[in-house]
Amino acid sequence: MVFGTPSGADGGSGSRPLPSRRSLLRAASGLGAGALAGGALTGCSQRSSSAARVRIWSWLSGMDQYVAAFNSAQRDVHVQLSSIAAGVSGGYAQLANAIRAHNAPDILHTEYQALPQILTTGGLRDLTDDMADLADGFLPAAWRGVRPGGRTWAVPMDFCPMTFFYRKDLYDEAGIGAPRTWEEFARAATAVRRADPEARIATFPINDGAFFAGMAWQTGDPWWRIAANSWQVGIDGEGTMALAGYWQDLIASGKVAHTAVATQSWVSAIHRGKLWSMLGATWGVGTIKRSLAADKGRWALTTMPTWGDRQANGVFGGSAFGVSAKSEVPEAALTFLRWLATDPAVPRIGARLTFPSPAWAANRKVARAAYQDDFFTGEPIFDVLDRAATRVPEWTWGPTSLSVFSAVADVLAPVPTGGTTVPRAMHKLQSSTVAMMRDRGLAVADGGRT
Repeated sequence: MVFGTPSGADGGSGSRPLPSRRSLLRAASGLGAGALAGGALTGCSQRSSSAARVRIWSWLSGMDQYVAAFNSAQRDVHVQLSSIAAGVSGGYAQLANAIRAHNAPDILHTEYQALPQILTTGGLRDLTDDMADLADGFLPAAWRGVRPGGRTWAVPMDFCPMTFFYRKDLYDEAGIGAPRTWEEFARAATAVRRADPEARIATFPINDGAFFAGMAWQTGDPWWRIAANSWQVGIDGEGTMALAGYWQDLIASGKVAHTAVATQSWVSAIHRGKLWSMLGATWGVGTIKRSLAADKGRWALTTMPTWGDRQANGVFGGSAFGVSAKSEVPEAALTFLRWLATDPAVPRIGARLTFPSPAWAANRKVARAAYQDDFFTGEPIFDVLDRAATRVPEWTWGPTSLSVFSAVADVLAPVPTGGTTVPRAMHKLQSSTVAMMRDRGLAVADGGRT
């Protein structure tokens, strides 16, 4: 099989019938904002002793408040949250171990890029029939992200298209416009150094594989494809190699920094006006506002620069949730997930916590109304983010994407000292990814360039 699901694994709803699913699942929509308005976070619900108990493991910030809101609004389902660490060696390793031990929670947190890798464990329930009625309500790119192989394996919650954050006050003072294309970005990088030799336009986070993948996504040249029941791997394809050459030139010429984002040195450089921009994603709205509170009124955001006139945008993050193939309460789990994905109370709670970026299209209007933006200047942030979310090209994540993200950091590490180049690193990553997938028994066709 393409996804390498172990023989005999319980991978879909066919292993356990789901009688009268529609009546219970659609009841989630009936919870609504009205049901929550009377005290979503005030404590005890009128829960029946026969309520279905649903276990969820998640690292999402604020998940405890979403769970409390849901539990307080109805009596039939009670969600029990266990907070776990994020990351490949944190939550994902914990989930994989639990699946192997047949002790997975009913609901599993997964980012879109991790879903195919989790799918190879055989630990997810096929949700295709259960979620079909909601298909048209999600952002198209988010919905595609939970359907590897053409089946639905998770429920989208939020979605994070990439965006460009910049210090508008510094740009205006230097007479530099926000770059609309990558050609303009390179010219702006030169202008920033001319204005302040110690400053850089941005940092290129060499140690973040998910970031580099998101940048490659924008080129429209996927790293993985499925054809003839096998994986075609093309990490060093035309689009990524053009991207690699572009950034190699900027790094080698010293026009961009290459430190990690969200570190103390990064925050310090921004505070001192030595980094004028951030290449990030939707979550950066909350990161910048929280980390740089003193810079209120100085930052603006716009869509990521494009390659020429092609209006395309990559994605960097976002959460979805799958249901365990071994769950004893799949209907109850889906009741909560449908509420988490679609109920307007969720973005209103998110607006109080950090920043809401719903994958459910109708809730983006709710988020816009609920979120009070008193930090950023320039174009309204939801205008930018909604535009970015409509520009996402087709992309397929592979069954070893999490491992590849770690490998990206390794192969790019020597770039700043001249030990390698970004293009050479991508060729190396191509070879190692093909070998890794074959070692795992996956059907692989090497689509790389020699």
